[in-house]
Amino acid sequence: MSILSRASASAVVSRLLQSSADYAEIYAEESRSRSIRFIDRSVERAMSGIDRGAGVRAVFGTNQVYAYTSDTSDDALMRAADAVALAGSASSDAPHVTLIPVDVDNPHVFLVSPDDVPSGERVDLLAAADASARSFSSQVSQVDAGISETVKDVAIANSDGVWADDHRSYVRLSLTAIAQKGAEKEHAYRGPGAYAGFEFIRSLDIPSIAADAAESAVRSVNAGYAPPGDMPVVVGNGFGGVIFHEACGHALETTSVAKKASVFTDKLGLEVGRSCLTAIDDGTMPGFWGSTAIDDEGSPTQRTVLIENGVLKAFMVDRLGRMKTGHPMSGSGRRSSYRYPPTSRMRNTYIDRGDASLDDLISSVDSGLYALRMGGGSVQPSTGRFNFSVAEGFLIKSGRIAEPVRGATLIGSGPEVLLRIARVGSDLEHSEGICGSVSGAVPTTVGQPTILVDHLTVGGRS
Repeated sequence: MSILSRASASAVVSRLLQSSADYAEIYAEESRSRSIRFIDRSVERAMSGIDRGAGVRAVFGTNQVYAYTSDTSDDALMRAADAVALAGSASSDAPHVTLIPVDVDNPHVFLVSPDDVPSGERVDLLAAADASARSFSSQVSQVDAGISETVKDVAIANSDGVWADDHRSYVRLSLTAIAQKGAEKEHAYRGPGAYAGFEFIRSLDIPSIAADAAESAVRSVNAGYAPPGDMPVVVGNGFGGVIFHEACGHALETTSVAKKASVFTDKLGLEVGRSCLTAIDDGTMPGFWGSTAIDDEGSPTQRTVLIENGVLKAFMVDRLGRMKTGHPMSGSGRRSSYRYPPTSRMRNTYIDRGDASLDDLISSVDSGLYALRMGGGSVQPSTGRFNFSVAEGFLIKSGRIAEPVRGATLIGSGPEVLLRIARVGSDLEHSEGICGSVSGAVPTTVGQPTILVDHLTVGGRS
């Protein structure tokens, strides 16, 4: 049963059209969330909650007006519609809209609802993670483990006659191991997640994940510091894709393209990388953290090839982005909740696999850095300039992986790096994260195979 009646949705859309809106929409949502955090061998926090509300949007030309309410009664929804309608002018010939259900092929299956899982099972899983990380080494001084879940139902209706609803489930394990050597500390993070039910958490080998994080933290705290300089860099697979996501991906959303705030605005059809580079944003991947059956505008999600063999092929486009740029919609309209109007956002964004092995990439470098795992960083959106920390790195000497190093940062610009990617590996992996933008924080997946960047500025210690 939908969380929004079709009669209420139709009334709201009709009211907005009476204000001479070019497009009208209502988005309703009920979200049930739960999280538990386990620190220092005990439960530090357990939380759960329900959030329910709706957002009403009207577009006049290329300007939008938005209002939201946590009261989803018919009267409250009409008050929100009346408030938005004040931005327009009365029209006596507003068209009648017939809402037709969207028929979407939905490949996503949720087998175990988090609502049906006893709290004790979560505690046992996190306690096992804690014990495994600590048993790896006496240098592991702290373990921070958690499980989070969100089950969400949405309903969307608009003036194109779209009537769509969707049931969504997100589950994630988060684990940080901290290793200490004297006064120095280093941490390692693992955060596997899925667009799935609790069966995904049950499928994980949580003690092994915890031990792997502990091993990384211990290795880092005992490592020397990375030397600075301009050098070849082999960037590891999986979360290494965060550089493309942050330094290039946001610039390929019409959120920035429409404002000409993107370095890629006028480069469609032009070469932006070497022929070994293909990059994709795909919201259809079954069970992937950034996937859904429909986007938050009621459009079916799609697979969008952004860059193919080095040539810029497409942008990520929401409805307003299409109105402003003329580019076709790509099912990329996303929002954190009903409190935000949607905008173009990434979903599962990755550099596609190539044909080189890890050994091929490492052996081709005489002296450089292997950034096995990336950490956080900062990006200047208009230029793509970035500064990212290397969470786990190694020196490369004479074509071989040498000693581990810490404290390295990668400094450069996204558009420049695309042109410096010389080889792409075959070991494609994906990693989960949370992406923040003007429509709030949404689940996204980043990914790539291991790649070789000809040269990059590495920050370190002399």
